[in-house]
Amino acid sequence: MTRQPQPVLTIPQLHEFLERDFPQVAEDFIVTEIGPMRLCLRLVPGDRHLRPGGTVSGPAMFALADCAVYLAIIAHVGEEALAVTTSASFDFMRKPEAGRDLDAEVTLLKLGRGLVVGDAALRNDGSDALVARATLTYSRPRE
Repeated sequence: MTRQPQPVLTIPQLHEFLERDFPQVAEDFIVTEIGPMRLCLRLVPGDRHLRPGGTVSGPAMFALADCAVYLAIIAHVGEEALAVTTSASFDFMRKPEAGRDLDAEVTLLKLGRGLVVGDAALRNDGSDALVARATLTYSRPRE
């Protein structure tokens, strides 16, 4: 049996990283869980995340998934701000419920030296029903 990589950063360290390196989005997201090859990230939607009709917008959901996979990578390899999204596939499955937080549960499928692939499942807080799912690939350019 292959041993899964363990996180090298804690939840407080990830929040510090976001506040320092990505202050423009740091207040949008809350890391709620970290484990081997996984991470959960929460978006508490504000007015700027909503579309007409009061639901969370597609761009806000994409940002949640993208940031969640990125933070899962950072949690496992350390503060490596150069990891960049190279591919994304996103399926919107149902309208998020208005007035509820949105959670992204990430599983890293491949954590390589050059490429990382992760899946993100988006759900309203407390619900089992998928709102959206995404698969994202990141490049880890060597300096």
